[in-house]
Amino acid sequence: MSLIAILSLIELDHSLFYLVNSEWTNPFFDWLLPVWRNKYFWLPVYLFIILFVIFNYGKKSYWFILFLIAAVGTADFASSQIIKKTIQRTRPCNNSGLDQIRSLVSCGSGYSFTSSHATNHFAVSYFLFATLGIQFKKIRGWLIAWAASVSFAQVYVGVHFPMDVFSGMILGILIAKLFVWMYRRSGKLIAEFSA
Repeated sequence: MSLIAILSLIELDHSLFYLVNSEWTNPFFDWLLPVWRNKYFWLPVYLFIILFVIFNYGKKSYWFILFLIAAVGTADFASSQIIKKTIQRTRPCNNSGLDQIRSLVSCGSGYSFTSSHATNHFAVSYFLFATLGIQFKKIRGWLIAWAASVSFAQVYVGVHFPMDVFSGMILGILIAKLFVWMYRRSGKLIAEFSA
């Protein structure tokens, strides 16, 4: 990729960031999205998923949970320990070259690319999307919307650029696909797979 193409991509990324962070704002999102992106806010949902699978699928649920945790753990490690520390992109809220950033949460000292929130949430949603079978078809759209909304919140509160969350989405889905494949190969399935 040429230098001009890279600079154009960065300029587009900054423009989209300002659009979400500074123009598409309202008091309700200012209140909701800092909470929405907080990992502790979703603990009851994670607990519900685990308990639901255990109560409905018995012993096979332990394999499902093992592969789900492995997928998310691998996604998080790849994003936070490998890619972020290699790329070392400064978060928008810590970037002195950007003006008028609305920072609605603590910025932190970590790097920006890729968004671990996006990576992890898309890994969870895709793994559930691909493994829970046709009886869960009705919630598939909600799983993707959930991961996308958490990712959007990362840009809205000022801690990530759109390219960070988009790349995190791709990374999370690819890693989840790998673990879905391994889970299927293991033969420890808890439900019929849809076509």
